[in-house]
Amino acid sequence: MSTLRHRTTVLAAATTAVLALALTACGGDDTGTKSAGSASDAALAAASTGASQPAADATTTNTGATKANTSKTGTSNGSAKTGGSTRTGGDTSDSYAYKHPCKSGDLSVRVYPREGSATQQVIEVNNVGANSCGLSYFPRVSLGAAKASDHSSDIQPAVPGGLGGAPAYPVKPKTAAIAVIDLNPSGANGLTWIDEMNVLTDGDHMPNADTQNFELGPDVKVRDPKLGLYRSTVAEAVSSMKQAGTS
Repeated sequence: MSTLRHRTTVLAAATTAVLALALTACGGDDTGTKSAGSASDAALAAASTGASQPAADATTTNTGATKANTSKTGTSNGSAKTGGSTRTGGDTSDSYAYKHPCKSGDLSVRVYPREGSATQQVIEVNNVGANSCGLSYFPRVSLGAAKASDHSSDIQPAVPGGLGGAPAYPVKPKTAAIAVIDLNPSGANGLTWIDEMNVLTDGDHMPNADTQNFELGPDVKVRDPKLGLYRSTVAEAVSSMKQAGTS
């Protein structure tokens, strides 16, 4: 009996061991199946991610290209605006006038009596050129007889002294430089043989051949004439003329 019980116990133990191994084997298959399933999902996810990544990179590249093209377009437009000239006429700056003396061909000169005065004459120099130009501080003026063969006795007016400052008097296009001369400031008896005024608009740069002659008319009496500097208005030119002969 003891031998039979012993065998039964051994058999039971062996059966239990076999069942345990069987259960372990089944559990391993189930775990392997789940692991295979997870690996498959991960692979699909990785594949999906790998496929979508280049698309994202392409979008970034295209965006960068678009920005680059926009930048080039902006640069081109900017260059056109910067390089294009907005100036429709000539150079009207004073700095240009200082470096470019006026030419006789770009000037129109008038001489006429000043309104309200019996002895003063207005010398009006108009710039009819396209650019600003520079004149000497005052015109070179002499007074004499139109029919004289010798002009060595012509009278020259007094001018203001103590001159200095800009290298020239600038005259913009379509504007005038005005000087006023008083032939007889005191109104006393003067020379009656003078009937002509000779005007060289820029005595510093123009040749004597550019001198223009203007008839003064009858009954002119010249004595101690005074000439002012070029100014932009008649009133300012008169004020300058009154300073002639002073240092």
